[in-house]
Amino acid sequence: MAETLLDKCLGRNIRMTSQRQTIIKVIEGSDDHPDVDQLYLRSVAEDNTISIATVYRTVKLLEEAGVIEKLEFGDGRARYEEAREHHEHLVDVETGEVIEFFHAELEALKEEIAQKMGYELIDHRLELYGKKIKDS
Repeated sequence: MAETLLDKCLGRNIRMTSQRQTIIKVIEGSDDHPDVDQLYLRSVAEDNTISIATVYRTVKLLEEAGVIEKLEFGDGRARYEEAREHHEHLVDVETGEVIEFFHAELEALKEEIAQKMGYELIDHRLELYGKKIKDS
């Protein structure tokens, strides 16, 4: 059975309030890459006692614990997703939609490039930006 975001938090001894649990549930249930404002609106719909400050503090805590990742796509908004196995992002510059993908040949090519330059690849992040091709 897959480890939930709540399980990961408990495993890192993060104190769990009901508000934090709601925010975690919102993050886990997001199929997009929400920013703090979006997380706040979704969380307050579940529990109207949650403040924007609570969301900011919780997001910072979860990011520092390594259970969520901060993503910046150059649009001035920090977005968040649950930390999990490696993948890349394709950002639609017209709609802002973020599409996740994994490409094994691309991974091998990145390793090969680093080795040819005399480096061992430790980590990386790749974002592609594009516009949807319109049917003619």
